[in-house]
Parts: sequence; structure tokens; C-alpha cells
Amino acid sequence: MSVKISVTINGKKYTSQVEPRQLLVYYLREALSLTGAHVGCDTSSCGACTVLIDGNAVKSCTTLAVQVDGTHVTTVEGLAKNGTLHPIQEGFRQEHGLQCGFCTPGMIMSAADLLQNNPNPSETEIRHALEGNFCRCTGYHNIVRSIQWAAKKLQETNAAVL
Repeated sequence: MSVKISVTINGKKYTSQVEPRQLLVYYLREALSLTGAHVGCDTSSCGACTVLIDGNAVKSCTTLAVQVDGTHVTTVEGLAKNGTLHPIQEGFRQEHGLQCGFCTPGMIMSAADLLQNNPNPSETEIRHALEGNFCRCTGYHNIVRSIQWAAKKLQETNAAVL
């Protein structure tokens, strides 16, 4: 038995029939072809699947698609506007905050949540905000620098995170 949901994702409204047990990450990836949220662990440990639901970072591998009915979801694909990278995405490029890139979408979305609530975080605050995201390639140093770069750019341009 499927359930009808209506959700706004990256500014576009979707109405879909979903199975009650379908996880949000699979709804995004399989039904909508939004593959930025990665399936890494299926236990919410790695953070590769992180998206924003009504502006809050949530791990989509442990969230049911039916739970987002009536909400606004932002995925990493929804950050860039008109072909221009979001400052957080640009920060990861400028400061070499990625290697293999598997964890990067989750890191970026966790950073968006952080910068939305704390526009000028300290290195300790950034590291704390990323505790739910694992990167197996880096020592996190460049990821932290990427988020600091983005925070500075957002302040310089007086831009909102979302």
C-alpha cells in the first residue's frame, strides 16, 4: 500500500506515491534522480546522506520519505544557483576540502546547517558540527578550512546561507 506525499525539494514541488517504509535517501536517488545524498552506512553513522529538512541537517538514510510530507528539503544539488556554486561548495573547491568526494555532499549540507545558525564559527565549533560525518580520505583540516572560507565569503557578500 503506497502513501501520497507532497514535498518541496530544492524549490520544486513533488507529489509522489511512496511505500511507507521507503527511506528518504532512496526516494531522492531512485524516484527523483537526485544522487547527491550518498548511501554510505544505512545506520546514520557516516553522514554521507545528510540533507536539510526545513533548514535542519538530517540523515536521509534513517528518515522515511513519508516523514517529509509537507516539508522543504534541500539537497546538495539545490545549493548552486544558475550554474554558480554556492559559497560552501566553492569553499570546498578553493581549499581542497575533498578527495574522493563521497562524504562531500554530507559535509557541505552539515556545514550549511552550521553556518545558517552560526555565521562565524570557530575551528572547534566546525569540528563539533562535523562529528556526525566521516571522511576516510582526509584529516579534516582542509574541510574545516573550506567551511571557514565559506563563512568569510558569506559574510563579505552579506549573503544568506539558504
